[in-house]
Amino acid sequence: MTNPLLSPSHLPDFAAVRPEHIEPAITECLSRARAALARVTAPDFPDDLAALERELDVALDALGLAWGVVGHLNGVADTPELRAAYNAQLPGVSEFYADLGADEALYARYKRIQRLHPPSDPAQARALHLAIQGFELSGAALEGEAKARFTEVQNQLSERSQAFSEHVMDATDQTVLWVEPTRLAGVPADVREHALALAKAEGRAGEAKLTLHAPCQGPVLQFAHDRALREAVYKALVTRASEWGPDPLDNSLLIQELRALRHEEATLLGLPHYAALSLVPKMAGTPAAALQFLSDLALQARPHAEHDLQALRDHAHHLGLDRLEAWDLAYVSESLKAQRFALDAQRVREYFTLPQVLSGWFSLLGDLFGLQLQRIETSVWHASVEVWALSRGGKTVGHVYLDLLARPGKRPGAWMDDVRGRWRRPDTGQLQLPVAHLVCNFAPGVDGKPSLLTHEDVQTLLHEWGHGLHHLLTEVNAHGVAGIDGVEWDAVELPSQFMENLAWEWPVIERLSRHVVTGEAMPRSMYDALLAAKNHLSAWQLLKQVEYASFDLHLHQTALEEPPLSVLDQVRQEVAVFTPPAYARFPHSFSHIFAGGYAAGYYSYLWAEVLSADCWTAFEDEGVFNPDVGQRFVGEILSRGGSRPAMESFVAFRGRPPDGGALLKQMGIKPSI
Repeated sequence: MTNPLLSPSHLPDFAAVRPEHIEPAITECLSRARAALARVTAPDFPDDLAALERELDVALDALGLAWGVVGHLNGVADTPELRAAYNAQLPGVSEFYADLGADEALYARYKRIQRLHPPSDPAQARALHLAIQGFELSGAALEGEAKARFTEVQNQLSERSQAFSEHVMDATDQTVLWVEPTRLAGVPADVREHALALAKAEGRAGEAKLTLHAPCQGPVLQFAHDRALREAVYKALVTRASEWGPDPLDNSLLIQELRALRHEEATLLGLPHYAALSLVPKMAGTPAAALQFLSDLALQARPHAEHDLQALRDHAHHLGLDRLEAWDLAYVSESLKAQRFALDAQRVREYFTLPQVLSGWFSLLGDLFGLQLQRIETSVWHASVEVWALSRGGKTVGHVYLDLLARPGKRPGAWMDDVRGRWRRPDTGQLQLPVAHLVCNFAPGVDGKPSLLTHEDVQTLLHEWGHGLHHLLTEVNAHGVAGIDGVEWDAVELPSQFMENLAWEWPVIERLSRHVVTGEAMPRSMYDALLAAKNHLSAWQLLKQVEYASFDLHLHQTALEEPPLSVLDQVRQEVAVFTPPAYARFPHSFSHIFAGGYAAGYYSYLWAEVLSADCWTAFEDEGVFNPDVGQRFVGEILSRGGSRPAMESFVAFRGRPPDGGALLKQMGIKPSI
């Protein structure tokens, strides 16, 4: 086929995709999917799950693959032409999925199958249960005007979320600070050199170009001695995509529109607000339970966070700062850490070269989970992207794309996304293997040197690998519950946060570290300092996450007349120990909840962190490199996907329900009551 989006190849031909391919491919896939839907909802179609999958799921899989490739490219290789082609198809795709989820005849078909011919396979039975739940949450039981309006709401939500994401991306890309190189004193050498190279490439040799991409703004806020420069970068960062910037990129109206549309979505389904709707399929169950969970954490963390804040203020005074401001926090924190633990973060980076981190991690995957990785050559969207085949016991189990370096046109942050899921295909009988993307935004290397990672970057990489392994190591063959599919949203972060713990183990650090110049492993004394600093300001960091999660939940159940910034202020009065300046517009770039699927669900990170901390104690008790506990983790957590409730998988691994104190213990926070 000449259109790469319609190719049957297991690994998509990303390099061949052009904007002009999008419209004909998506039109064709939508046409096939609609035809399949018409066939399976016809009166004479049998109430047979296998027959339904052969007709409908195969067509939906082709649409999902094509649209997933387009969406992925939109996030990692954005161009005006690609964006226009993507946005032109977004309404039609959104409308189809909204109609599909609310199709009364299909909903009735699934319910009859569940009643008359329930699957004997537990995974398929679970998939069928979740599908029916999904129909009910997608308006399948609605009728008439309510159903039509529900579909309109879904379409508008997709459009507004995409616009929000684009505004954040564009505001990040377009905001530039041109400064004299002398103002970069204290900033890591490779970051300075990259800023100089960017300026030189634009004909402004002798200047430095600073951007809001994490590999630039992060080190500037953390290390730059120039306080005025830190303030300028901070202000640009926290006001992006708001009324303080260009009008076309202001997310203020979009936030209110998304909020109103979500509220309407919930009320159409008979629920009081969107938070109630969001929690229906999650482990926590109700907004009240999630808020109580957050409140309990805040109660334990706040006294310790107040102590952390006082330590920061004292150290700021020691540094000659008359008052601790928001743009000083990262700088003072880093300085305090260096003083307390004799830890030089810039020297630490010199030991974490990206090639060595990957090489050491791949070796560890073999020891921990019996995995082998081999790089393969295939079509990619950027020269820096690598593709690896994963195998266990001599058999390939999946493929992973690694896109790890920051660049213009790439969405900020780090994430894992699926290309394909594991599935015993009903059309061919063949086993479709899972494929995943792992995306980060690390600072590129300069002058022929490799990219240097902070220890936090290493944790981020292992975090995304946790998601990837959850998707790639599944042994479930049923559509909809293999890998990360069907896993409760507040449990899906368990494997990712679990993997971060490995970044604190000396045998792991030994393998992941080699000095960029000498090639020597990290000195044990440096690791000891890292470990000692592990819980540096941990209560402060925990309370910030509680603040974000509480704001998210309150925003999605508070009266729409209450301005978002007012909701945030009220949450801060109850939770926070430090208030940012009045001009800060944190919600305007909070993509997780306005464009990333975490609406009324951001608490999931902390919820899952409790689960992961408790799982990690099993490794501590039985031996981090004990193959038995590693294989048990794969067998009971990673391989099970969504084929059973997450609590059952946790109990199967741990032998008991979760211990809520595990996270506090791991963070070094002693219970206050």
